Amino acid sequence: MQLVGDDLIKVNHTILDRMHSRAPLIPQLAGHIIASGGKRLRPMLTLASTRLCGYTGERQIGLAAAVEFIHTASLLHDDVVDESDLRRGDATANVLWGNQPSVLVGDFLFSRAFQIMVADGSLEVLRVLANASAIISEGEVMQLETLNNVEIPEEKYLEVVAAKTAALFAAACRIGAVIAGRGAVEEDALEAFGRNLGIAFQLVDDTLDYSAQQATLGKTVGDDFREGKVTLPVLLAYRRGDEVERAFWVRCIGDGEQKDGDLEHAMELLQRNDALQDSIERARHYGAMARDGLGIFPDGEAKRALVDVVDFCIERAY
Repeated sequence: MQLVGDDLIKVNHTILDRMHSRAPLIPQLAGHIIASGGKRLRPMLTLASTRLCGYTGERQIGLAAAVEFIHTASLLHDDVVDESDLRRGDATANVLWGNQPSVLVGDFLFSRAFQIMVADGSLEVLRVLANASAIISEGEVMQLETLNNVEIPEEKYLEVVAAKTAALFAAACRIGAVIAGRGAVEEDALEAFGRNLGIAFQLVDDTLDYSAQQATLGKTVGDDFREGKVTLPVLLAYRRGDEVERAFWVRCIGDGEQKDGDLEHAMELLQRNDALQDSIERARHYGAMARDGLGIFPDGEAKRALVDVVDFCIERAY
């Protein structure tokens, strides 16, 4: 996002500066995951939302770094919980350094984020990001409760997505209006934009886990399948499948009994039942609602940039 390119450079400098610690392992491990890829999407949302609201100061720099620290901390904890070996094609921190350092460095990054928020001095910013952090943790616990259960309602899956992913998108956008001193209407609109964008983003991510496109994105195919995660494509294929197909999903996802060729068969079933295509259509629906959330803001560079983010998040599926 060229509009906030200069600010993003400052955010990256702030991230590197605030990773410093008397414990050398902390910047080493944190730097590994922060530098391993990603497009700084959540910090960019804070920067662009602030620009959309007409703010011209510097507070957004530190707070965008705090948003990235919250996100990175949650990734470190996720990889330990999920026992993941790879992230964006690279070995995860827990594989390289072990579970204990990964959890503790995640805790450090959460703490750094809150130090930055306190230094900013806004109780409202602190409230928004603290609430989001709590909701993210709730989402992780809810996901554990849905693991291996192919019969959960779609609403439960979306509840997990809204907490685990969309809450930080929503908060990252809302604080843009808070920093700019705008009213509740603008704050609510940006929060709705971020929440719907976050849901669309996760729906596409869950679909890509079963797509050959993953290779072009530097990711591995089938991580969710191997971990027994129940995502929208699986829910749709399970509901639409016949008795034999449903038994396959119960064995592979429900019971965790997988053998060679199961992932390929799963991808065939997802295609046969239009589960991947329809999951992307759901993402398009949430993307449209995200765009609608920007309707109260005047047209301009910042608004176009945020619309482009919606398009990017969905079109990366193709």
